[in-house]
Amino acid sequence: MSYRVRLTLAVALAVAVAVVVASAITFVLVRNELRGQVDDALRERASTGGLSLRFDRVTGQPQLDLPPDRFGGAAGITQLITDSGEAIRAPDAMVELPVSERARRMAAGGGSPFFADAHVSGRHLRVYTVPVNRPGLALQVARPLDEVDAALDRIKTLLFLIVAIGVGIAAGLGLVVSKALLAPVQRLTRTAEEVSETRDLSRRIEATGKDELSRLAATFNTMLGALEESARAQRQLVSDASHELRTPLTSLRTNIEVLARNEALPPGEREQLLRDVTEQLTEMTALIAELVELARGDQAPPDPEDVRLDLLTAGAIERTRRNRPGIRFNAALEETLIRGVPSTIERAVSNLLDNAAKWSPPGGRVDVTLRDGDVLVRDHGPGIDADDLPFVFDRFYRAPSARGMPGSGLGLAIVRQVAESHGGTVTAEPADGGGTLMRLRLPPKS
Repeated sequence: MSYRVRLTLAVALAVAVAVVVASAITFVLVRNELRGQVDDALRERASTGGLSLRFDRVTGQPQLDLPPDRFGGAAGITQLITDSGEAIRAPDAMVELPVSERARRMAAGGGSPFFADAHVSGRHLRVYTVPVNRPGLALQVARPLDEVDAALDRIKTLLFLIVAIGVGIAAGLGLVVSKALLAPVQRLTRTAEEVSETRDLSRRIEATGKDELSRLAATFNTMLGALEESARAQRQLVSDASHELRTPLTSLRTNIEVLARNEALPPGEREQLLRDVTEQLTEMTALIAELVELARGDQAPPDPEDVRLDLLTAGAIERTRRNRPGIRFNAALEETLIRGVPSTIERAVSNLLDNAAKWSPPGGRVDVTLRDGDVLVRDHGPGIDADDLPFVFDRFYRAPSARGMPGSGLGLAIVRQVAESHGGTVTAEPADGGGTLMRLRLPPKS
């Protein structure tokens, strides 16, 4: 069963319940009003009904002196009840009302006036029983409910028709409303199916308004945009990686072919070619490792943990110092606790340190400061041109001055990826007095 059908049925059911309840309430109110009018007439009849009570001279029994009693007439039906349960009617009375135990007790002097329904000779009567100012007697006045019952039957039929028509109209309106309400969902479904079939992530859904369905469409568009950007970044990464690998692969192949064809190369040339092959393999290994690091960064990160950023930075400085023995590192690290993944944060800090050491002159100095969650790495090298500053954290970007230096152009891109995955930032700016200042901002744990 489709959602549209379920929505239509739900609307029809809700309207049906509402109409049924309203009809039931209406019926009860009309019934009470009509029967209330009969009850009021019976009260008036019992109090001002022209009752003439006399006693037989011989037997002493009470007798009623009433106008002729016509069954169902406006005058109604009147009789007396004795405490023994005997009914006393007018001489020409044609109908005897049933005497209940409650009515007999009232005649005996107990109870208060009450109404009751009775059926006599197939007729539905409303009976009012009230005590009179004579010990051992009670008065009963009754009127037929034929007109009231007929009116209620007509009202009941009309209400059934109203319920049926209301449910039918609700079902029709439910179809129309559900079609209008579900139109954005249908467009969303069609777009999702088309994207699934064509792999075209540039498709979008028109999202206007501020209701839930419009927000769903806007969220879906955002998701498609994110997927499109991710696919574009993947294609760009593959393209850039292919371009970066092409040069060392070509050079490596050429050197290997030379070594294979010329077995009698002079020892000096042969050793130089072998060194070139080794350097090219090292460069390719580093490039592939950084590509793998970037690919891992696009996956869901491991569960974060508490990290002492000052201790992690100190360890990274020691390792970089061993790898760059000609560079001095000055560190001023204050105790800082953050929440993150230690291995990726350490890789980001190491990349900043290695980049600073690479651009420092022989015997140069790198200053490392940690305060308020900011890792500041400052070198004393030539600095970065203002035109290159906005791009130094892009993948495979290498400034013209860095083209002749070793590196893949991925180290700083990894730093930015790690910073963003931890809710932080990384920036580069010219340092006072020359050189470059890299600022890695990781929010401290509160």
